[in-house]
Amino acid sequence: MSETTQSTEQATTATIDLEGQRAAVESFLTGFVEAFGRSDATVTVTADEAEQTIDAAVDGPELGLLVGPKGATLQALQELVRSVVQRRFVGQPHARVRVDVASYRARRKAALERFAREVAESVKETGVAKALDPMGAADRKVVHDVINEIDGVTTVSEGQDENRRVIIRPV
Repeated sequence: MSETTQSTEQATTATIDLEGQRAAVESFLTGFVEAFGRSDATVTVTADEAEQTIDAAVDGPELGLLVGPKGATLQALQELVRSVVQRRFVGQPHARVRVDVASYRARRKAALERFAREVAESVKETGVAKALDPMGAADRKVVHDVINEIDGVTTVSEGQDENRRVIIRPV
């Protein structure tokens, strides 16, 4: 057995230091928002043992800078936090980390759900398929999930990478 195979097997059978990773996320995000001059922001980090996830929320006034256009800065912040966990816990399994700022992800999901329902109704009425603008995987999943609950329409994803889009079609 190679060293790589051994270390992979050890990593999958080892338990996640969920509390250590949660504390690392909280410490990093607290310092991060303070460095941005947002000492009035609150950082809440919770760990879910059953799901092996860490959810971090930053709340407070005037946090748009941390969300960025279309959530791009928030996505980069989440990747940065994931990298921090991976670097501090080298050779150990990592929890899935999700970061939200000013409830942006919840608001975005609700808006996408409303939009998908509106487009689905239009497709059902006209019988003409509609292609949505390209979107990330998480947003596409929201649209697919909503449309799967609506009779008379279906979805398919087409395109590559950043040009991947959902098409809502009549059944």
